[in-house]
Amino acid sequence: QVQFVESGGDLVQSGGSLRLSCTASGFTFSSYAMSWFRQPPGKERELVAGISSLGSRTTYSDSVKGRFTVSRDDARNMVYLQINSLKPEDTARYYCNAGFATAILRPWGQGTQVIVSL
Repeated sequence: QVQFVESGGDLVQSGGSLRLSCTASGFTFSSYAMSWFRQPPGKERELVAGISSLGSRTTYSDSVKGRFTVSRDDARNMVYLQINSLKPEDTARYYCNAGFATAILRPWGQGTQVIVSL
């Protein structure tokens, strides 16, 4: 069955960096685009970044463009999100899912919590 396991979240100071990881299983990972989403406290889940199945295309939300980088390792069934220059407004639970700028598989994973302090 489909499973997403996110990790790497932490409490960091503003301006810091983190690398989030997502291990996927239960589907042919290399055939799917992958995306990262986040859900800030009290808000709806939103798209952060997406990467195509071959890694040749990426997309980012305007709020993270230039600070976040999405990448993938098909040999390990993993997708990564490098987050630099963290801001307090990046505080959220981060999730991955299959799809390019959309989430097409269920269930969602537990996510990984990122908290950015001033």
